[in-house]
Amino acid sequence: MYDVVLLVEREMTELDAQQVTSLHEGIDDQVAYHVLMPVEEAAARVHTSMSSLLGPEHTAAPPPLTAEDVDLLERDVVRSAQEGVDACVALLGRTGARADGQVTARDPIDALAMLVAESDAAEAIIVTAPHAVQDFFHVDWTSRARRRLGVPTLHLLEHETFDEQSSGAGEGNTLI
Repeated sequence: MYDVVLLVEREMTELDAQQVTSLHEGIDDQVAYHVLMPVEEAAARVHTSMSSLLGPEHTAAPPPLTAEDVDLLERDVVRSAQEGVDACVALLGRTGARADGQVTARDPIDALAMLVAESDAAEAIIVTAPHAVQDFFHVDWTSRARRRLGVPTLHLLEHETFDEQSSGAGEGNTLI
């Protein structure tokens, strides 16, 4: 068995699933994909990051939440992430691949490292949108994973073909 752990930021598209599975077409062993999706939403991280960079005077203060509101929000976020994982697993399955998935509330790289070790994965693939600032400072998921994991780690930009990613013609083409 050739195990691959996929850390995805959000639900994969058919293009994403096809590209991931195409990377393993020549492997003789059966390939098993293990999809991992953090519960934390990217939009919340961006708001938090911007708040810490700009200061509270430039961002609106959120209204106070009750404990019941927080509980409902937490359940909704977990449910949404689980639906995303289930959709990724189904997409990979439609390509003929064997796949399973899970959500995590842990730090994404901690959870990735644990899943790579548990599944004895041969490689890790991280599928995210472009994050120019994090990439530039090497604090993005892929840079952190490469420093921590003992397996090859590939970063794919979601919703972009391999040609767009390699030529700089897609959304991942950013100037700093």
